[in-house]
Amino acid sequence: MIYTLMLVVFVLGYAAIAFEHQLKIDKAAAALVTGVVTWTLYVLTSHHVHEVEGELLHHLSEISSILFFLIGAMTIVELVDAHEGFSVITDKIKTTNKVKLMWIIGILSFFFSAALDNLTTSIVMVSLLRKLIEDQKDRWFFAGMVVVAANAGGAWSPIGDVTTTMLWIKGQITAGAVVTDLILPSLFTLLAPLAILSFRLKGNVARPIKAETAEHYTDPTTPFERNFVFFAGVAGLIFVPIFKTVTHLPPFMGMMLSLGVLWIITDRMHRRKPVEVRHHLSPLGVLQKIDTPSVLFFLGILLAVASLQSMGQLGDLALALDNSIGTDTEGGVFIVSIIIGLLSSIVDNVPLVAAAMGMYEVTADGLFMQDGVFWQFLAYCAGTGGSALIIGSAAGVAVMGLEKIPFGWYLKNISLLAIVGYFAGAAVYILERTLF
Repeated sequence: MIYTLMLVVFVLGYAAIAFEHQLKIDKAAAALVTGVVTWTLYVLTSHHVHEVEGELLHHLSEISSILFFLIGAMTIVELVDAHEGFSVITDKIKTTNKVKLMWIIGILSFFFSAALDNLTTSIVMVSLLRKLIEDQKDRWFFAGMVVVAANAGGAWSPIGDVTTTMLWIKGQITAGAVVTDLILPSLFTLLAPLAILSFRLKGNVARPIKAETAEHYTDPTTPFERNFVFFAGVAGLIFVPIFKTVTHLPPFMGMMLSLGVLWIITDRMHRRKPVEVRHHLSPLGVLQKIDTPSVLFFLGILLAVASLQSMGQLGDLALALDNSIGTDTEGGVFIVSIIIGLLSSIVDNVPLVAAAMGMYEVTADGLFMQDGVFWQFLAYCAGTGGSALIIGSAAGVAVMGLEKIPFGWYLKNISLLAIVGYFAGAAVYILERTLF
């Protein structure tokens, strides 16, 4: 009874998020209520309240590490923005042609995502788009494609997506093999929608007129400061996966270290400037610009999914998939992974991959060996399938919060393009496997 009731609450919460504009209720509120109510229902079924509390705290440690990572990345990006550091890139992008700009933004996002990760990349790219495109609807279109490109770029890199990182850390895949085997399918995930848009997009974008505040004229940042903070910020973001690989500490620790170092650098850099200017150019001033509702939305949706994982609905779903299709043949493996990928656009891809990792052991040879077909294709599908819906991936959720993109708008304008790309990339991987 409670098992079903939790699913009903999750679906209703999901619907409230999807129709936030019609209901005039912020998605963060719907997500928080859904997350807390599903856990409340779960605890009511249990005779061991302490066990449930332990599970909640276990999930909370994972969720909070994502949230701290997000807050750190947003602060670094806002800090670079406050110093007008992104002009280093935006000044080099001269074109206003929609098709050319879409290709530039798509390919930049794809490779940024492999080096940083899809979540950080989406935050950086939204900041760039605000400098390049005035019209909000145009910007939404580009931001939607950033989600597709960032997820595609994250799938082939061991540090580009949370699920690929999980499979890499636990030893299901190795860094070298995932790069060589998945880069081509991932690239086609982006190229297919870009090719379609090349025929559909017409005209030019309007650049926003630089609005310089009085502050900018009284005490502008120098070109040296702009460039230094930009490169220090990017270096700080790239340092995160290196720190993780060396220390094995969670990524948010590296992000907090990068933020702390950048904080010290900017405080020292502006120590002689007036207090108001110093405040505007330091993390203290920048933290007020952070999109807190997005962080709370993340908290709510991840709590809700964690409750379904603890109660067992996600495990049952994975088991039902396995029993109905089977994973004893290569064809079965392809079908199960494709379905898991599409499901990851509804339910967060992390618990789905975690459930798959719990169900199957790494074997010495065959489909389930290290770097076997199952694990590689799962990394591809779980990494890119989330683009089908805007709340299906961390990158999508971040972009949705930052740019206030409605769920329905993304569904109508981007989802089909993302699905075309998803199947194009899957076809390339299957062809690679069958031909070579």
